[in-house]
Amino acid sequence: MPVVTSTENRVIDALSKWLKQGESAWLCTIVKTWGSSPRPAGSVLAFHPEYGIVGSLSGGCIEEALIRKLSSASHDSGAINTPFLYDYAISADDQVRYSLPCGGQLTILVEHLTASTEAIEHFTIILDAFDNRQRIGREVSLTSKQMSVSSLVTVASGVSVSADSVTMFFGPQFKMLLLGAGEVSYYVAQIATTVDFAVTLCEPRETFLQGFQQERVEVIQCLPDDLVRARFSDPYCAVLALAHDPRVDDMALMEALKTEAFYIGAMGSLRTSKDRRERLAQLDCSATEIEQLHGPIGFDIGSKKPAEIAISIMAQVLAERLALLNRLAGQCHAKSLGHPHQ
Repeated sequence: MPVVTSTENRVIDALSKWLKQGESAWLCTIVKTWGSSPRPAGSVLAFHPEYGIVGSLSGGCIEEALIRKLSSASHDSGAINTPFLYDYAISADDQVRYSLPCGGQLTILVEHLTASTEAIEHFTIILDAFDNRQRIGREVSLTSKQMSVSSLVTVASGVSVSADSVTMFFGPQFKMLLLGAGEVSYYVAQIATTVDFAVTLCEPRETFLQGFQQERVEVIQCLPDDLVRARFSDPYCAVLALAHDPRVDDMALMEALKTEAFYIGAMGSLRTSKDRRERLAQLDCSATEIEQLHGPIGFDIGSKKPAEIAISIMAQVLAERLALLNRLAGQCHAKSLGHPHQ
């Protein structure tokens, strides 16, 4: 079963493989944005003239112009090896030329990387951090080819820029635990895997597992509370109770509400959700813990169709994920300005 990985993971993995093959390649990172640019700071793209691109910096307009520039530089024996910052859509002419949506503007860090031992080791360390769900900072000098990594970081998203260096912060991949096999779970998983969630389905009931098949989703038959505690307790996890069965949902929710999971939700009507909160209170969940629960789960769009319910759920999950990333980016911004964290 293929493992779903984040865009950052795929980009760094592709870049690492090219370097290990003795190839040179380009790595581009958005470091600043203004207006309604399509991708946030920290977005990455790797490019090799023969193997193409992995990742994204915009809706396509920036990539086309940038790839032409990098392709030309790749065939130039005097290609720039020192990282540099490249501005898009700063002037009125640039805005017309690159046609960013809503007048968005961005600055990109461009790195030409060669297959040195230091570069290969550098990106291997980053991939190991991804595998071990560790936060990591990657610093790039703007005056030399020097690169360094640090695991002693307090933020997990965003970019910090100084006069002579750029530091990118990467956090663990987001994971999602779905409790209960069914049509809603199927469609939620289908959407979640396309937006960089690694999805696990937990279903202890044999009957419900029969016939449930979905690519790129880990399926486990077990009671969910131990699974929540062991694997879905950090701030990059979402726990969704979709079994509609208190025997499956309640024990898992009781554990999830005591974790740092950024999203916890349970499917059910207003009456069912009220009863669930009362049961959780009897299971020694505090009022503060219970307040974290999204129930009924998802945004109210007035639909009863499984696929549309899944869309409403994922819309809410993604809104909460973005709120978390914005908080982390705010910490990063405060760090770059020398402000104390709020």
